Amino acid sequence: MEPLPLEFFKKPALELAKELLGYLLVKETSEGVASGYIVETEAYIGPGDRAAHSYGNRRTKRTEIMFGEAGLVYTYVMHTHTLVNVVSGPLEKPEAILIRAVEPFSGLELMKKRRGTENLKNLTNGPGKLTKALGITMDDYGHSFTQPPLFIASGKRPDEISIGPRIGIDNTGEAKDYPWRFWVTGNAFVSRHRKSPAK
Repeated sequence: MEPLPLEFFKKPALELAKELLGYLLVKETSEGVASGYIVETEAYIGPGDRAAHSYGNRRTKRTEIMFGEAGLVYTYVMHTHTLVNVVSGPLEKPEAILIRAVEPFSGLELMKKRRGTENLKNLTNGPGKLTKALGITMDDYGHSFTQPPLFIASGKRPDEISIGPRIGIDNTGEAKDYPWRFWVTGNAFVSRHRKSPAK
């Protein structure tokens, strides 16, 4: 498993979000190596995207990494879960892709131990689940996906890709309907969209 070169990541967020599907997300730790095929992503295209952390060119300690070069790791905590993103686009254009789900590939026993479950389908079918299973933490913030311990490597190309609205961003106006979520059609590890109760 060799990390992809930097050139791979130098694409607009919408293009890279689709391109990442099928590639291997790998994390090396002192406990061992765990990895999974990326099967679901969401693109956040920066200043004009009300759902993006960098909407309106908002520049904070947390979002600063989004203004950096493509291929950097953007981690943040939401509801106690660490979420992992891939920075894309050129310098000073704050775009990123959220990795929403992976299909387990290596380090299965380690993943089960970290997640406290034997349920294979439930190991990595969500953005907070996959980071816990793989051992991705806030310590990975600012690192590059082009080198260990957290990197992306070649995988398998999906037969078919599905496209739809992003999940969990209901308070972002028209942005909640943009079809910027991409997933491997029919893959069992894609996260499920739980509908909000009617108000």
